[in-house]
Amino acid sequence: MKNQDNQHEERSLAEWLTFTAASFILTVIIGLVGFTWLNDKNQPPIVSIINKQRTRQINGQFYVPFEVINKGGDTAESVQIMAELEINGKVTETGEQQIDFLSGGETEEGAFVFNQDPNKGKLTIRVASYKLP
Repeated sequence: MKNQDNQHEERSLAEWLTFTAASFILTVIIGLVGFTWLNDKNQPPIVSIINKQRTRQINGQFYVPFEVINKGGDTAESVQIMAELEINGKVTETGEQQIDFLSGGETEEGAFVFNQDPNKGKLTIRVASYKLP
């Protein structure tokens, strides 16, 4: 009969190194998940517009590029963007676009197309609405 004390073998160096590495990786993952959970503020969408480039004219039409950024934490759906061109105190042209889905930190690009030169009036581009998923 074998003695039960002899059945417990010493761990090799390779086993100890593997155990230490796996424990370290698991601790880092748990720490990162905890850090993210504690610092996640569940901020609502913060959607803003940036005029990305200068207006360009092609075949008598004026293209006004823009960039939409969601600086918040939550996702915005059905983001509605409005453009209004006012010349000599009158709204001469309007435009509307919709972005289906804009997650936190995401950026989308687009352009409004006008028949009149936006540089000859006041152009307003704004986010009109969005909904939460």
